[in-house]
Amino acid sequence: MSATPAPAPRTLLEVNDLKKHFALGGGLFGQSKRVLKAVDGLSFTVARGETLSLVGESGCGKSTVAKALMRLYAPTAGQVVLDGRRIDDLSPGTLRPLRRHIQMVFQDPFSSLNPRMRVRAILAEPIRNFGLARNKADLESRLASLMERVGLPREALGRFPHEFSGGQRQRIGIARALAAEPDLIICDEAVSALDVSVKAQIVNLLRELQRELDLAMLFISHDLAIVEHMTHRVAVMYLGTIVEIGPRRDIFLAPKHPYTQALLSAVPIPEPGAGRTRIVLKGDVPSPINPPSGCRFHTRCPHAFDRCRTEVPGLDPVGAGHFAACHLNDTAVPAQAA
Repeated sequence: MSATPAPAPRTLLEVNDLKKHFALGGGLFGQSKRVLKAVDGLSFTVARGETLSLVGESGCGKSTVAKALMRLYAPTAGQVVLDGRRIDDLSPGTLRPLRRHIQMVFQDPFSSLNPRMRVRAILAEPIRNFGLARNKADLESRLASLMERVGLPREALGRFPHEFSGGQRQRIGIARALAAEPDLIICDEAVSALDVSVKAQIVNLLRELQRELDLAMLFISHDLAIVEHMTHRVAVMYLGTIVEIGPRRDIFLAPKHPYTQALLSAVPIPEPGAGRTRIVLKGDVPSPINPPSGCRFHTRCPHAFDRCRTEVPGLDPVGAGHFAACHLNDTAVPAQAA
């Protein structure tokens, strides 16, 4: 008798054609305003209990995606659906009670914490804002539980942020995100400002919390070694768009987009004498104010041919749950690349 297959994880976050453009002001002599296309048509999903990592070079739009999802930036276009409810077009008052379901851990653990507030007040604020504590005793119990979850002593509740190390401050930032009892946590370069040993501690803490609380995570990073350690799926961004998305194993072992291949070639192998062929990209990243026609990567791609310069590639399937936006994956690719 065959075993019944486990049900597929339910989608928690669905992002459809998300765009965030910034107007840069008018030009001289009546020239039209320039527009910076920081995020230009992203679509992806995150299931309950899943980690999706968003990776790419600095300036590709990763943090803008996070801020647009949190409504710190108003999206220019597209849809954001959280647990079946569209949230991108809600008024601030209607959105407020839903904010507890999606929280954020910021890159800088010092500037993201109010230096004038003790840890007790920092953690109590979201609990009070969303009315989660029944009484004072329940509030104290929640605060003690949060400190225990992130590995800090209860006595530290009476201290100020400057009295902690960087890793401890990031633990406080994680505790603050957990205080609202969210379904999804966005980690925006949450470990990039920490040293190597502390990075490992915070990543292990996040993984443990995810298993314990069935949290979904959008993990934004440029450190592919960390990403490989903790993610389920990876989405690779270039110049405001996703060029490849798929399961971790497929992305790291068999990337289908030249940009992903170049990124992975730069990751050191922690083995003496081991190495990989480095793919060095030529030229600079084009400006998001005036992105290239066709495939946005064609100006730096070593395999570009004529079609790449004129036709935008679709994010097409190249495997089970694996998608890439590259004409090289089509059967009609010419034998010789220009």
